[in-house]
Amino acid sequence: MTSTLRVGLVGYGLAGSVFHAPLIAATEGLTLDTVVTSNPERQAQARAEFGDGLRFAASPDELWERADELDLIVIASPNKTHVPVATAALKAGLPVVVDKPIAGTAAEARELAALADERGLLLSVFQNRRWDNDFLTLKKLIADGELGEIQRFESRFERWRPQLKGGWRESGNPEEIGGLLYDLGSHVVDQALTLFGPAVQVYAEADVRRPNAQADDDTFIAVTHANGVRSHLYVSATTAQLGPRFRVLGSRAGFVKYGLDPQESDLREGKRPSAEGEWGVEPESMWGRVGSGESPLTGGGRPERSLPGDYPAYYAAVAAAVQGTGPNPVTAYEAASALDVLEAARRSARDGVAVQL
Repeated sequence: MTSTLRVGLVGYGLAGSVFHAPLIAATEGLTLDTVVTSNPERQAQARAEFGDGLRFAASPDELWERADELDLIVIASPNKTHVPVATAALKAGLPVVVDKPIAGTAAEARELAALADERGLLLSVFQNRRWDNDFLTLKKLIADGELGEIQRFESRFERWRPQLKGGWRESGNPEEIGGLLYDLGSHVVDQALTLFGPAVQVYAEADVRRPNAQADDDTFIAVTHANGVRSHLYVSATTAQLGPRFRVLGSRAGFVKYGLDPQESDLREGKRPSAEGEWGVEPESMWGRVGSGESPLTGGGRPERSLPGDYPAYYAAVAAAVQGTGPNPVTAYEAASALDVLEAARRSARDGVAVQL
């Protein structure tokens, strides 16, 4: 293994081009070596940003044929390919990062985790929303005791997209693992479990609201944690008026935060993290507020400076983990626990009952 880890990136659609490739390229100790895509336009796009030295492969199988030339595989291809491609990479002796969701079921995630353990290889899941500015700010507030004992955690990942965009993410075919429950739901559930620990009960409502839609596009998940905290989680593409990203109620105070972390929009616009410039910084007008008995919309409570978002920290941690100098930032076992909740939510929404875990 070289001091600079050579990365093979499988997939150059939204996830690969907007999130993974730029963050890999910006991480000290990682270099983007090969991108798996047979699309000439995507190849040209990648070469224009990352240089003529970037190599391409038409299929993941080409990577296994020269596994000794790579040190890490990142899987950003469609959800249904995550398990087979990750399995092949691990069997080829390569550490792996998989975009969320790692698999369609918790059982598959645990099988992958066991394979990685057997081979002594890193298997990490890209849960970048753990490094959102609002999440980092909330973690600090909780750790500092500013809110007291947390009683209810409300988290919304809502959008207004009344027209279908098409593609596998909106497919109703179960093999595609589409729909918002497994897409945005993977983020909000992971955040809730990271903050408040294991779930013991799940109740959900999932709807297909847009004309001609096939997969859920407006879903609510209620999670009861073992420590008594209740998480109310909303994911939607049909929200004409967006609610707060977070509303967190504690015994001492509450925290309310509107708006999304700026990192995704910056990456989409072509902005890139660098050692020289600011990254993930939010204007004061977007800060959340902490207080009790007053509405933040009328100026109640005190403004709470948003900590900078830090997606680059994920890949820095991955590089350290592969080199043996740090822990896995997001394990497959953690991802499996989130999938336990997502599977329970799907059963709950289908049968109209609360599911015990």
